[in-house]
Amino acid sequence: MTDRLTQLQNCLDDFLTQMYASLRYIDTHHAYAPIPGQSDQNPFASSAPNTQGTQSTAPSMQNPATPAQPAPDPPALFEARLQELAQDLVLKEQQIEALVEALPGVGCSQAEQEARLRALEEELKAVDVEWKEAKRERERLVEKVEGVILGVRRI
Repeated sequence: MTDRLTQLQNCLDDFLTQMYASLRYIDTHHAYAPIPGQSDQNPFASSAPNTQGTQSTAPSMQNPATPAQPAPDPPALFEARLQELAQDLVLKEQQIEALVEALPGVGCSQAEQEARLRALEEELKAVDVEWKEAKRERERLVEKVEGVILGVRRI
């Protein structure tokens, strides 16, 4: 189990990754729409028949360095996937909100936080004193056991 800040950072990283993936999906799978006054940029549109009888090549075939562009999704599928991507983003955002709300100090004034820090510092000092006493007791018991062991060897 990781601490809350690490969980929050991981959620933010996941959220940004989901946002990028969503934008990438929209960019690569959207349907092309004609823009008035411009030539059609749709690589999947049927081009004018070639007079020489050869088949026209897709733009990705003309330049092998460019990756092939996938065909646009049908409108119903595209809308369904957009809805799913949006739901995923909203869910991740709600997880981030829950983690932020769970952070210590949220909803407390600065004076309350400072008082809590002072109380924790006093508690830490008391635990430190107990630990030092336990350490001294352990050392005393180790010396006692060593003395008994050495006494047994002599017999």
